Amino acid sequence: MEFEFYFYLIFLVTGLVAGFIDAVAGGGGIITIPVLLASGIPPHIALATNKLQGTFGSGMASYNFISKGFISWKEVSVGVIYTFIGAAIGTYAILLIDASVLSKIIPVMLVGIFLYTLFSPKMGANDKHALLGSHLFFFIFGLALGFYDGFFGPGTGTFWTIALVGLLGLNLKKATAQTKVMNFTSNIVSLAVFLWSGNVLFLVGLTMGLGQIIGANIGSNMVIKKEVGFIRGFFLLM
Repeated sequence: MEFEFYFYLIFLVTGLVAGFIDAVAGGGGIITIPVLLASGIPPHIALATNKLQGTFGSGMASYNFISKGFISWKEVSVGVIYTFIGAAIGTYAILLIDASVLSKIIPVMLVGIFLYTLFSPKMGANDKHALLGSHLFFFIFGLALGFYDGFFGPGTGTFWTIALVGLLGLNLKKATAQTKVMNFTSNIVSLAVFLWSGNVLFLVGLTMGLGQIIGANIGSNMVIKKEVGFIRGFFLLM
């Protein structure tokens, strides 16, 4: 597909904004996928191209959090493995079936998360007792959210963060950092499957990817420097 020059400016700005939002609170796909679809890109190609651009953002944010000591490989390795498996299955599934049914479920899920966050003013302020063991948690959510991210995607980061805070007992900063590693895992696995299927628009994806790198770098650094209340505010916004 070919686009006018101004479309690429829109793609670049969209990637930057989504990269920033995604690094802080997750849910960048809620911004990028509608823009891709509104530009006339067919759904399967939009999802594939979204994985290319999203990989840049989640990769940059993950690098920042790892380099600043917010992530321990020992803590996330099991989650990465199960997320890898779930994302591979989910991405292959989207090539076979229609994902439109999920677009009707997502708003309901996001409203539920909004209400939970709104009425839990101290959510993620401190570490708390985990309700699930780490291995069981990552087995369930790695497979489920990895599959969802591969199959559809929007809101995955938000779902990951809320699960890490609510069930594994992490504070919001740690949860946001670990979310980026899981996002990067599912993004790169999904991208590999989509590349194999030939559904990626490279110029669009790389343009948005440049914006993602800039936005994710700014956003992840703000998470490191700011208090939990800042993250929670963006959570509610998303």
